[in-house]
Amino acid sequence: MLHSMLSRFVHVGRLVVTEAGKGPITYGDGSGPEVRVHFAKGWGPRMALNPDLALGEAYMEGGLTIEQGDLWTLLELVGRNLGQYRDPPKLLMRLLAHVNRLTQQWNDRSAARRNVAHHYDLSYELYRRFLDEDMQYSCAYFARPDMTLEQAQFAKKTHIAAKLMIEPGQRVLDIGCGWGGMGLELAGRYGAQVSGVTLSKEQLAIAQARAKAANLDQRVDFSLTDYRDVEGPFDRIVSVGMFEHVGAPNFRTYFQQVSRLLTDDGIALIHTIGRRTGPGITQPWIAKYIFPGGYIPALSEMSAAIEDAGLWITDVEIQRLHYAETLKAWRERFMAQRDEIAALYDERFCRMWEFYLAFSELGFRYGISNVFQVQLTKRVAAAPPTRDYMFDGERAVLDGTKTGKARSVA
Repeated sequence: MLHSMLSRFVHVGRLVVTEAGKGPITYGDGSGPEVRVHFAKGWGPRMALNPDLALGEAYMEGGLTIEQGDLWTLLELVGRNLGQYRDPPKLLMRLLAHVNRLTQQWNDRSAARRNVAHHYDLSYELYRRFLDEDMQYSCAYFARPDMTLEQAQFAKKTHIAAKLMIEPGQRVLDIGCGWGGMGLELAGRYGAQVSGVTLSKEQLAIAQARAKAANLDQRVDFSLTDYRDVEGPFDRIVSVGMFEHVGAPNFRTYFQQVSRLLTDDGIALIHTIGRRTGPGITQPWIAKYIFPGGYIPALSEMSAAIEDAGLWITDVEIQRLHYAETLKAWRERFMAQRDEIAALYDERFCRMWEFYLAFSELGFRYGISNVFQVQLTKRVAAAPPTRDYMFDGERAVLDGTKTGKARSVA
């Protein structure tokens, strides 16, 4: 079964596969570096029957041994062949998506908290070992290809702030505030009054400590609050890397809440991973082990919910490959700290996270993933009619002419 599946899938590259008790078989056209792998007893049939789930599980559990090359060279070979593989029929994908949403994405308040805790309530000591100093756990913005991760994450925050046209004293809601980096930036550099909400107890504790250490706790309020329970109004709303956890059944509720909380002249900026194709399903291994309840939206799905909420879409930016570079940097830092992370958790955990970071990078380099930044308003004239203000505001910060109050980095 494994041979039949690999013969259909691997057309480019050079993959040499052995199974328990079976000699090596070579697949592909011989191009690129050779990758040799071995599947332990029982893993070949599992791979053939459900490769989307079994590849990651085999690597986690030691059922897959990479004898030549490494995990990334194996996954890159997979990526090079994705374009050659025939997609499932669209009708089947729609049926699977419908079932997936009913069973996995109905993120009511209790489910949302459980799902957030699964990923974000892991040790702060884990995340600080591979993220930038400001603990930005979302796509960086590589305005120049030679940027460091720290520079690109600062550029991301500046890019978003320019789109929001943040002014001193404005009330800003940060939905999914993480460890507080964006909220502290908007309060410290731009003088905003920020309310940040999260469902992660671990993130909340760090964010509150950072605000106090930076003497910004009078301008930033972080709380453990579901976005559906927030009371407004707000002049600006920002959400970075949180919409992927809303779930398709809740898209309309989410944007109706954004509309309810936003002032008539307000601006919202939603930054989210998105899919190039239409509505689909969450990758099975990611859904089971990394982001339960998560779903990467299609722009068409977001647009329909935004229209129902009566909001204007005043700007859309599609960022390609920025997240691939972000994940590459995270993966390299993770591997450099692997021994310390293994001491925090164990070998299986490290292999799971290696696969998560590499597999996610694969999706942005070879798959259907990119990043959407969608600007929203309630009034047609709430944002300027041209985009010059975005570039002017961004340059003012990056060139050092708008410095504000420097934030403290934990």
